[in-house]
Amino acid sequence: MNLRIPGPTPCPEEVLQAMAQQMVNHRGPEFAATLRRVTDGLNWAFGTSSDVLSFTTSGTGGLEVAIVNTLSPGDRVLSISIGQFGDRLRTIAKTYGAETVNYAPEWGEAADPAEVARLLDEDKTLKAVLVTHNETSTGVTNPLEAIAREVRARDRLLIVDAVSSMSSVPCWPERWGCDVVVSGSQKGWMVPPGLAFVWFSERAWEANASATMPRFYFDAAKTRDSLAKLQTPWTPALSLYYGMDKAFQLMRAEGLEGIFTRHESVASYCRSRVKSMGLNLVPVDEQFASNTVTAVWWPEGVDGKAISKKAREEHGIVLGGGQGKLDGKIFRVGHLGWFNQEDVAGALDVVESLLAAAPRSL
Repeated sequence: MNLRIPGPTPCPEEVLQAMAQQMVNHRGPEFAATLRRVTDGLNWAFGTSSDVLSFTTSGTGGLEVAIVNTLSPGDRVLSISIGQFGDRLRTIAKTYGAETVNYAPEWGEAADPAEVARLLDEDKTLKAVLVTHNETSTGVTNPLEAIAREVRARDRLLIVDAVSSMSSVPCWPERWGCDVVVSGSQKGWMVPPGLAFVWFSERAWEANASATMPRFYFDAAKTRDSLAKLQTPWTPALSLYYGMDKAFQLMRAEGLEGIFTRHESVASYCRSRVKSMGLNLVPVDEQFASNTVTAVWWPEGVDGKAISKKAREEHGIVLGGGQGKLDGKIFRVGHLGWFNQEDVAGALDVVESLLAAAPRSL
């Protein structure tokens, strides 16, 4: 099977074998050593001087960690949403009692840092900004560094969903002035779902001291204090930590620049290839097109769901579909984590052949 969705992503055989190891005492020295190596690997990938925390949960759980550990019910926040996952981050904040001011460009567009600045200047009561770095539902990457510059200049917290960007494309939380940044094991990290990674700046920890949203399992302060003893506050997913430990060996061997270059190169190939097929990209401005997932409009009159089904059942090619209001209108090709250009080329070969044979409705 050629799994070309933007997560969960395929895993190297070495990672899967590492995960098959026997259990150890999660309060003993063996896991302590593993947790330290994995945390050091996260710090390397995030480019941070303070420890990245890890939680046994999905990426969405990591987003909840970010919200409940820095905000209080009634806090007003600016929600920047350019797609399905930006909407999800806003929903989490609203669920816990935050009041949201929404900045929602049309799906396919990136957020404008100047508009973010204008909205923050217009409303001095806004405490934080929520933003998705890489929106997999539309294949658009927001200009996070520029957005962070405007947010930091106005002394607001910046909470970032980097679930599908961190470790695959440049994302430097500390250098850019972000405050909370979240990622998840099932994306560019080459490991199955089940671990979320969250980094807090000093400003975020200051906010944590006064935040009153309810939390127990997702208590970041408990997790930080446990990490100081090389433990987790609750039972960790040991097998996933084994997988992360091995994945970092592979990632360090390739190097971050090598990883970024590979993602950029294959993404460029993918975009060029779909355009040569006469197809249109979902991103309105290609400079903001994602290097981890390419989103493409199905041609008018074509049953995209039927083509995706045939690709999966007859050729073993699994494409990502459209989400929300894009359901049935687009397909998405994931290229993040463990992959090469041949994987993407094989998927696009099948799409091209099926499109050529597909009936068109009038």
